[in-house]
Amino acid sequence: MHPDTALLGIDFTSAPGPRKPITVAHGRLQGALLRLERVDALPGFAGFEALLAAPGPWLGAFDFPFGLPRAFVDAQALGTDADAVIGELHRRCGTRMGFRALVDAWGNDLPPGQRLLHRRCDTAMAGLRSTSPLQTRYVPVGFMYFEGLSRLVAAGVTIPRLRAGDAARVALEGYPGLVAHGVLGARSYKNDKPGEGGDRLIARKDLIEALEQGRTRWGLRVKLTHAQRDALAADASGDRLDAVLCLLQAAWAGGQPDFGLPPQVDAVEGWIVGAAVR
Repeated sequence: MHPDTALLGIDFTSAPGPRKPITVAHGRLQGALLRLERVDALPGFAGFEALLAAPGPWLGAFDFPFGLPRAFVDAQALGTDADAVIGELHRRCGTRMGFRALVDAWGNDLPPGQRLLHRRCDTAMAGLRSTSPLQTRYVPVGFMYFEGLSRLVAAGVTIPRLRAGDAARVALEGYPGLVAHGVLGARSYKNDKPGEGGDRLIARKDLIEALEQGRTRWGLRVKLTHAQRDALAADASGDRLDAVLCLLQAAWAGGQPDFGLPPQVDAVEGWIVGAAVR
């Protein structure tokens, strides 16, 4: 990674607005110290698209899936690579609700438990499993894929193992839950609810302390100001902290051969940074 490379960690949402923006952590790596420069809130896709178009060098980890399960892609004859799949989905479905209808129609013919398939990387993390990219309700990860990957492709960025683009603008699939699980285990750190006694606030503070002290498998320490530390702890949604966790993944990947990705990655599924090869 070039020493001047800007690092980004992006907590994404498929319907950004003032109450639920796309959250972007900006940072720089200085040796083994990751310095958080600022956290931005983007209330609409225009700001996100401008971020993607910004000249490099930059390296970002984005919290949404870059691919779909191979079995679904093949069953729908969507294509043989990430660009083809997202392009065909937008042509065929038009909107994210059209994508939901396509997934629902396919799943209605399957037994319960076999409808929300996972990719190989979704289950390649010890002790946890990420949400299926076919999930379009509750946590609508499928919508995030539909809205997010299409914009990465349109911006012409490079996605290692999936697509060649501008080598100075590189996007990786992050998953903040992977970082958090290594520190907190199954403890939840976001979406505080009445009557919880501050347990999730305590979990956020414990996670922040671990990041600052470098007590994670990623081998880096995160440098925060007092104001940044307080803001991360106070954000009950966990969005700001998730963006910083993605930032840490981007910083780690930038120092690894081939961004820490396995030699072989399914061209329509993609891979989560740091997920183990099984």
